[in-house]
Amino acid sequence: MHIGERLFDFNLKSTSGEFVSNYDFADKYSFLIVVTCNHCKYSRAYWNRLKKLMADYEEDNLGIIAICGNDAKAYPQDSFEEMVQAAKTLKLPFPYLHDPDQSVMLKLGALRTPEVFLFNSQRELVYKGAIDDNWENENAVMSVHLLDAIEYSLDGLEVDYPEVPAVGCTIKWLPGNEPAVSE
Repeated sequence: MHIGERLFDFNLKSTSGEFVSNYDFADKYSFLIVVTCNHCKYSRAYWNRLKKLMADYEEDNLGIIAICGNDAKAYPQDSFEEMVQAAKTLKLPFPYLHDPDQSVMLKLGALRTPEVFLFNSQRELVYKGAIDDNWENENAVMSVHLLDAIEYSLDGLEVDYPEVPAVGCTIKWLPGNEPAVSE
């Protein structure tokens, strides 16, 4: 997806067993999709930061979901069953959705985990890419890319840096799903 494009419709099964769609967040002023997984060390490093983000911005009308759709045959740690276990263990405060055919990740144009996609109140993409500039040490973060974008979005302003390349593991595509774009 390109900055300014509108969010498409989706409906995916969550680790709670319920199906979740983009319409479930229609009342939220901003909406964040986090493409992530269980096996990647980069993704695992961000779980607590994402939980804190939810706690900090829930009252500010930010909706958050996480999506995993890695090839579970190649990476069993990313199977739906393992996602359910991770959501329970981590006590995730937001839906963790399974994208088994990778259709949502493909439409987003996601390439890495974690990679974030922030949409404004009109559901136009206003930011995509990295969460921040230091996956290893939260205390050493110098640039809070996503937090800045959220603040701008919630204030109805244009994001200064709408794209910052995500750092993380490559998405583990199902055979034939590999995007025809260069990384």
